[in-house]
Amino acid sequence: MRVTQRIALTAVFAALHAVLYLPEGPWRSFVIYLMPIEGIVLGPSIGFASALIGSGIARLIKPSIWWLFGLIAEPIGVAAAGFLARGRWKEVQLIYGAMLSAYFLHPYGRMLPLWTVLDLLVAFAIVYPTSKTGRWIWMEHPEKFTAALLLTAFVSTVADSMTRVFILIPCRYYEFLGLTYEALAYEWFIPGAVGSYVEDFLVSVVTFIAGAPLLLGLKKVLKLNQPLS
Repeated sequence: MRVTQRIALTAVFAALHAVLYLPEGPWRSFVIYLMPIEGIVLGPSIGFASALIGSGIARLIKPSIWWLFGLIAEPIGVAAAGFLARGRWKEVQLIYGAMLSAYFLHPYGRMLPLWTVLDLLVAFAIVYPTSKTGRWIWMEHPEKFTAALLLTAFVSTVADSMTRVFILIPCRYYEFLGLTYEALAYEWFIPGAVGSYVEDFLVSVVTFIAGAPLLLGLKKVLKLNQPLS
């Protein structure tokens, strides 16, 4: 694919990323449904840049106290999908390992209920096998394609969630927000964990119903047999 075509496709995904952030979606925003496709098509480096541009523009248009979470977490989630679609697991494993270690080293990470981060632990455990299924996305086997896409969507979506947890607790963003442990745990973190599990489920459903046909169409139109970067 020519450089101009790559730039144009990056701009299109960045614009979509920004537009889908603006409407109020369930739990967070509709952009979470785009992120796995964005990473798989664009790859880790171009996907990261596209998500960073899109999330930055979106938060300039619609400012929020949560701007730091999305500005960092969304590009990391997209990059994770790109790495997995290329069959690369070490980078994703490193990101997960570093952030989870920082979380459990923090006193709050050991005090908060373990069930609130079970999806992070499951995603961390399946990074390697998910990377091995990444090549199925580019094969002409519908059943394997769908399974690989769902696994990639789950791990990359949770990478976004994990980055938000990392910013909130190990990076002590809760102090900037002026939260006591009780407020953090019972008003933010525990309700947020419940919402995160629902979000994981919704992303899987939307990916299965709409994401798979969309990606198949993009593969055919763009003649893709691997991510762009």
